[in-house]
Amino acid sequence: MNPLEQMKEALKQEIRQAVIRTGLVPEESVPEVVLEVPREKAHGDFATNIAMQLTRIARKNPREIAAQIVAELNRSAGNILEVQIAGPGFINFFMDRSFLVNVLKEIRQSGTAYGRSNAGQGEKVNVEFCSANPTGHLHLGHARGSAVGDALCNILEAAGYAVTREYYINDAGNQMNMLALSLEARYLEALGQEVAFPEDGYRGQEIVDIARELVQEEGERLLGLEREERLAYVKEVGKQKLLAKIKADLEKYRVKFDVWFSELSLYQSDAIEQTIAELKEKGYTYEQDGALWLRSTAFGDDKDRVLIKQDGSFTYLTPDIAYHRDKLHRGHDRLINIWGADHHGYIPRMKAALSALGYDADKLEVVVTQMVKLYQGGELVKMSKRTGKAVTMEELMGEVGVDAARYFFVMRSPDAHLDFDMDLAVSQSNENPVYYVQYASARIASVFRQAEEKGIQPSWGEAHLARLTLEQELDLLQKLGEFAEEVVASAEQLAPHRIVRYLYDLATQFHSYYNAHRVITDDAALSQARLALFAGVRQVLQNGLALIGVSAPERM
Repeated sequence: MNPLEQMKEALKQEIRQAVIRTGLVPEESVPEVVLEVPREKAHGDFATNIAMQLTRIARKNPREIAAQIVAELNRSAGNILEVQIAGPGFINFFMDRSFLVNVLKEIRQSGTAYGRSNAGQGEKVNVEFCSANPTGHLHLGHARGSAVGDALCNILEAAGYAVTREYYINDAGNQMNMLALSLEARYLEALGQEVAFPEDGYRGQEIVDIARELVQEEGERLLGLEREERLAYVKEVGKQKLLAKIKADLEKYRVKFDVWFSELSLYQSDAIEQTIAELKEKGYTYEQDGALWLRSTAFGDDKDRVLIKQDGSFTYLTPDIAYHRDKLHRGHDRLINIWGADHHGYIPRMKAALSALGYDADKLEVVVTQMVKLYQGGELVKMSKRTGKAVTMEELMGEVGVDAARYFFVMRSPDAHLDFDMDLAVSQSNENPVYYVQYASARIASVFRQAEEKGIQPSWGEAHLARLTLEQELDLLQKLGEFAEEVVASAEQLAPHRIVRYLYDLATQFHSYYNAHRVITDDAALSQARLALFAGVRQVLQNGLALIGVSAPERM
């Protein structure tokens, strides 16, 4: 707990004790004290609505309650300078913020670990994201899901959770059969044969390229195989080549997984059969019209779902249930899935299935990422994966770079539609948010180079740090002190965009201060103190950018 958090906790305890001293309500009835930072500085450094929370219990006017609480406050117990009652009963606190210089000492001591905590207490969390079918290249939806998923994993780890990053390889089912048919058709075409391309086949250039590689590697050998054998061969070759490409693109995108889980392995083991047997044993299946159904309406789904079709094949849902059962069997306390918008309706049926198996459905949490629209030159860049004209993740990285791509995908709430302006993403201007934040880091590095030339070093000594008294300096210190709380809130809310917003706000405060005040001055002690402040800002910028997978350059 850093100095700011310690001060806030002390203030909460003092407010709680003041409420108890009023005798307005029994001690056990005092609600949790919540502190908020007012939007306007004129309303103080912190505010609480505790008086309004007590109105129903104490049966008094909230302003009257607030007055009694304020009268009981022991101001010498904390850093309280002034207290005001505002509006319907808010209590506003104006604090002595000189203690905030201690935040810099903690940042210096913790370094890259600053902002990390044990809030998650080692809870085992499995985060499954990206999980594209190995039937083509990664596209914009995968790019957004991967950026959000990886940033969320980083944030959860920083907040003290034990995280497993998992990719579910959809290498079974109809989509893989269609991959085989598509590759076979392109292979035969490459050998000069006229064939009818599958109506629902994969038409991307990557399929054409793999077919040509097959001709180079195998020649006409595959023509001599029985068709079933040929299809099985090209399916496996296609899967491995496309999966290798997916892994290469993700590595370039700075995303790594702990587990690559094959859907096919569920078929090769008895996991699916065991899952169905367990559902039957618990009484949540029934047969109708020659199919086996899951009674998912018993757990809030809008209709029952088919598990085994009339022809004896599994529906898409069935191996997915077995997969989630497997994840829980591996000892994970929570499952977090990052799914695209087209999977929104899939959530209730999966939660119902887990409930039918006897698990707490709340163990599964789904973050839904909305669609991305790509703009360039003010015009919408249209995409069509089926026609091979999709903008791939690889192409986007080549156009705007990894930093801009990841920043832009994480900066909005995942459930909000995103308009990605490629021109803005590459512009070197303050309108470009990633440039704006990175430039703050580069500016500080430039200041340190200048200071080094003059032989000036930052100082974290009490006498030097005491020189940081300007309101803008104290605001910066308070912002730095809020970083760990922001990481925890971002983890708890599964909201990595909060970190982006925090970094942008920090950069804004920094740029404003930089433009208003000189750092290297004739006053050596003041220069050393301001350099220490800048060192703190740079470390937090670096730590925050690392959480979202973006670099903090020293030169721009």
